[in-house]
Amino acid sequence: MDKPPSLGSVSTLPRRSATPASDYRRMVEAVEDYAIFMLDANGVILSWNRGAQRLKAYEADEIIGRHFSIFYPPELLARRWPEHELAVAVQVGKYEEEGWRLRKDGTRFWASVIITRIDGDQGQVLGFVKVTRDLTERQR
Repeated sequence: MDKPPSLGSVSTLPRRSATPASDYRRMVEAVEDYAIFMLDANGVILSWNRGAQRLKAYEADEIIGRHFSIFYPPELLARRWPEHELAVAVQVGKYEEEGWRLRKDGTRFWASVIITRIDGDQGQVLGFVKVTRDLTERQR
């Protein structure tokens, strides 16, 4: 049986570095290949991870507080597609698709999108988590 590769000088994380919430926040922030961010119940962006910054080219301070429809091309805005996505997520718990989205500079990329509803203790919709991945290379 082969030995697993050595991790070298990688140190292990302490058992409890802070709180579960801060550990979770650090975990999401560390993801660079996926844009992961939270929306309020109306689609306003509440959080922004490193992957979102890399993929969409907005800094957190320039995008938090704006509506997520900013990522949609004009033809989808004309069809009220962002509102449709949230309506489906409210109704069935999540929305998934692949389609064109926009970066800050207006360039398009082919995105895999998942929007998941976040419910409160009483079943009310608190907001959504949106996860986006750039699949442009696969589309070509």
